[in-house]
Amino acid sequence: MQHAVITSAVRTPIGRAHKGTLAAVRPDDLLAGTVAEVLARTPGLEPEHVDDLIVGCALPGGEQGFNIARIAAVLLGWDHVPGVTVNRFCTSSLQAIRIATQAVRCGDADVIVAAGVESQSRLAHGSSDTWPGTENPAFHAAGQRTIRRSQADAGPWTDPRTHGGHPDPYIPVGLAAENTADLYGITRTDMDAYAARSHQLTQQALAQGFHFGDIAPVKTADGNTTAADDCPRTGVTQESLAVLPPRFRPDGRVTAGNSAPLSDGAAAVVVMSETYAHAHGYTPLARILATGVSAGTPETEGPVPVAATRTVLARSGLALTDVDTVAGNEPFAAQVLAYCTELGLDPERMNPHGGSIALGEPYGAAGARLTTTALTTLQHDDLSTALISVVAAGGQGMALLLERAS
Repeated sequence: MQHAVITSAVRTPIGRAHKGTLAAVRPDDLLAGTVAEVLARTPGLEPEHVDDLIVGCALPGGEQGFNIARIAAVLLGWDHVPGVTVNRFCTSSLQAIRIATQAVRCGDADVIVAAGVESQSRLAHGSSDTWPGTENPAFHAAGQRTIRRSQADAGPWTDPRTHGGHPDPYIPVGLAAENTADLYGITRTDMDAYAARSHQLTQQALAQGFHFGDIAPVKTADGNTTAADDCPRTGVTQESLAVLPPRFRPDGRVTAGNSAPLSDGAAAVVVMSETYAHAHGYTPLARILATGVSAGTPETEGPVPVAATRTVLARSGLALTDVDTVAGNEPFAAQVLAYCTELGLDPERMNPHGGSIALGEPYGAAGARLTTTALTTLQHDDLSTALISVVAAGGQGMALLLERAS
């Protein structure tokens, strides 16, 4: 079996949705520029060497529709490169990397670009989800229960499967986070403390220039160029977060401050066989040791990546204590804290250079962005192994384990 390696990785700056620097940039243009840049970061690699372009996108409709992977390939003049778009919500681009890894390992490909993109700003032009009248009526009772639980005094969450009901696969992710907080006894203080840490570590990373090498500048619609993330805020403290009102339930704990902001962005990695890399003089950054996927009830998503995490550790013959750094998405602080509780993982080990509560989280690009950050962490902190974990809407999770190669 071929070993799969990553030879380059890049991301765009992350723009704040609707009012940020990338709000007027089409997602297909954003993706095309990112894909071109990641190829350029493996010197000597040319488009004719690419076997496939696999792109994750959580809401592949409107400007993100038409198989955006193929649109990006044609924009680049890569008419010979096939393209496919995959959707597993926030795990979409990690799934793209997983598919690339599997193809390389079994000998079906030598070089694949795996990427992700999401532009919340452009969804006004169409989306694959939320069209009126498209939800399956089999989930009507579940939806009504979600509406009731969005009101005050909803009581403790219980799994509807225990009394013969369907869970709500359409539940707003913020309410799933509220259910997670209920189930695990996660307090507002816990959530705000974790969120403040995310902001503060992000500010330290920015001061060190930690993210600078990861980011490919983007030309904006006004002709300017941006290379800085929009979302990080200075001076965020647990006390400043404590005054924010609940966002999803009148008596809830989830706020705009302990959640990731809606955002725009893209990220990409080059995955190739280690044999091919060495034969052509390309230097691997990391080997992909294992990938895993898991699922659970859509109504409490936070702990779902735990099973995927245990899978990749078992497949690699490692314990969690053997892993040097952990990178996870942060849609809501409640989700991260539930994941850590289930694994017995100290939250202080998560995202040592800040996370998406501060940076923002373009859904379809989340896994590829985390992979890019994890690779930089391995180099910057002189570490050997990195675990990447992503939770997604619908009650799904993924994990990927990297080993530094250079």
